[in-house]
Amino acid sequence: MTPPERPVVVAEHVVKDLVSGFGVAVPRGATTPAAEDVAAAASGLTPPLVVKAYGPGLVHKSDAGAVRLGLGSPVEAARAAAEIRTALVASGVAIEGYLVEEQAPPGVEVIVGAVRDPSFGPVILAGLGGVWTEVLRDTALRLCPITEDDARDMLAELRGAALLDGLRGSPAADRNALVKVLLAVGGPGGVVESLGDGFTEFELNPVICTPEGAVAVDARLLRPSPPPADAHLPRPFPPTAGARPPSPSPAERAGRRGLQDGPQDFTRLFAPRGVAVVGASAKRPNFGNMFLAFYRAAGYSGRLVAVHPTAGEIDGVPCVPTLAGAGVDYALVAVPAERCPDVVREARGVPFVQVMSGGFREAGAVDLEEDLAAAAREAGVRLLGPNCMGVYSPAGGQTFIGGRPGPPGRIALISQSGGLAGEVVRVGERRGLAFSKVATVGNSADVGPAELLRHLADDDGTSVIGLYLEDPRDGRALFEALRAVTKPVVALVGGRSAQGHRAAASHTGAMVGDARIWTALARQTGLPLVTAQDDLIGALDLLDLHAGRDVPASADVLVVGPSGGAGVLAADALDRAGLRLAPLPDVDLGLPVGAVPGNPLEIPVGPRGRPDLVGRVVTAIQRAARRPYPDVLTHVNVQSFFTFGDSADPLLAYAHAVGELQRGLTRTRVTLVLRNAEYAPPGVEDELRAIARSAGVPTYRSIEAAATAVAAAKVRDQRREREV
Repeated sequence: MTPPERPVVVAEHVVKDLVSGFGVAVPRGATTPAAEDVAAAASGLTPPLVVKAYGPGLVHKSDAGAVRLGLGSPVEAARAAAEIRTALVASGVAIEGYLVEEQAPPGVEVIVGAVRDPSFGPVILAGLGGVWTEVLRDTALRLCPITEDDARDMLAELRGAALLDGLRGSPAADRNALVKVLLAVGGPGGVVESLGDGFTEFELNPVICTPEGAVAVDARLLRPSPPPADAHLPRPFPPTAGARPPSPSPAERAGRRGLQDGPQDFTRLFAPRGVAVVGASAKRPNFGNMFLAFYRAAGYSGRLVAVHPTAGEIDGVPCVPTLAGAGVDYALVAVPAERCPDVVREARGVPFVQVMSGGFREAGAVDLEEDLAAAAREAGVRLLGPNCMGVYSPAGGQTFIGGRPGPPGRIALISQSGGLAGEVVRVGERRGLAFSKVATVGNSADVGPAELLRHLADDDGTSVIGLYLEDPRDGRALFEALRAVTKPVVALVGGRSAQGHRAAASHTGAMVGDARIWTALARQTGLPLVTAQDDLIGALDLLDLHAGRDVPASADVLVVGPSGGAGVLAADALDRAGLRLAPLPDVDLGLPVGAVPGNPLEIPVGPRGRPDLVGRVVTAIQRAARRPYPDVLTHVNVQSFFTFGDSADPLLAYAHAVGELQRGLTRTRVTLVLRNAEYAPPGVEDELRAIARSAGVPTYRSIEAAATAVAAAKVRDQRREREV
């Protein structure tokens, strides 16, 4: 196994010259190649002084003993340089020279760094700690370029943010100066952007923050080896060019990845006029035969053919000898991996080809996948997959799921897992969700999540979009697409806990992992992240049913239902989800005996309770508060209706009352939780869901699930408020 190439370490004084050009303050200093000349170099500097050796192998100078602090005179500095030389030479470390500079006064020590992620591009990190950075790990991330709001949000996220504001009588640091450092590094036209591909890791650590400003005391820049053809360090963009340079076009980006620059219109992917299946057998059933059966069971009305060199028909489906003469919009390829490139080369004239087969990059066969992508380019087709199940669209006749399709709806899904996508669709449809377009992308050798997201963002038949991703392949394009889309999007990301373990030469590189990048991306784009498949379904349900409802952007929730214990647990669940129990106005609600005022509001709901009480109480609260509560979470104990009664009618009446409440509240989302729903007789839970859904109310089996969905909607509310 070939060891990874070591990055090129740029001398610290060169990096400081670079960042000072972008407006970052650095200590006054001078350099010399010889320890004997340090005193002369330091003659114009004001003690206390710092001496540092620099050289190609000195990445962590403090660990190597290449730094001396608190030197009282140029003579002491020269003596320290000689001691450093002796120690490093004995250790076999090469020295190129010495940097002597004025020591910055004490203050709050902050790290500002950046790394180049292979998928998401440059990522900036800020945190507290200085030499304790990796121990404290109190850091925040964002994808570059950042805005001033991003910079301030990063500082606000730090657990030790209070240190910047002064603690126990210490003066407050100049936050504005630190924000300027962050923007100089990671903002439009900043250090990171100007370096382009010419860096792997960059770090200012520490940046010492005082009431007088922020000074970058130490600087580190690691460049790739071998360096780019233009190895010169950049200069700042001129003031008139401070705006971010234009992003590459989709064609340019596709060319960089070596992918096909194909049509941006995916209409025929989701609604093909003809479908060909390659790989069905005339002798024994296989995956190709399975997909033929899927299309037949779904009642596909377009031209359906199987590709076979000799057979006249397979399973009642007519055959054509080659894909080239199939006359279809969509071809599904289910043959062994090594045959797939040749099949795709025959697909000229077919707009979209899906390769179901696995055994490519995910199995270590990178060259085979690259050959497959090249075959798609040669044929002029767009490639879905490989290693994916395909497309589902009830309105367009597309399917990769057995049985009759569900009703057409407004929910779209992009998934890297075909199996998980099938589960989301079938479980979602069982709960009443209806889907517009579902695409599984597998390895995304050509068509990827970002491009499909842009298509769905402009699709009039889609109101909300779900994502299941593991490796987006082009995270930067996904980031840009998420920033541009205005429809609600919610994402479930798999594998976050196992990723991000990369070898790194800087503190920044050691602390930037994929899980944290996804969190940063979510915060910058207003993307709700969920952690389970059921939560993805629940969030899609709520966002779809409440699509277009103009609710105030607030964390406030009003919880109404029976049982004090359930209310206490509801308060805990909402707190974990980042939601807030809104205080109630001081008003007599006329509650019956047994009701407990407050939020959560405990009211009697049972077989002998008044079903309209919830609507009357919530309406009175909103009227007294003179403002809409953005979310009302109603819950009911289904079990109690069949323990202390024997009829579902009171429970159904309660569901109708909750529906009427929603119809009367145009600026409030109402959510219904059916606790212990499994206790209901067969069919009752489905009937309750149908009653609530007819009024636009989503239902859940637990308060935790409802809280997760409500929290996802509030993330979208906050983004909408920022964009107004």
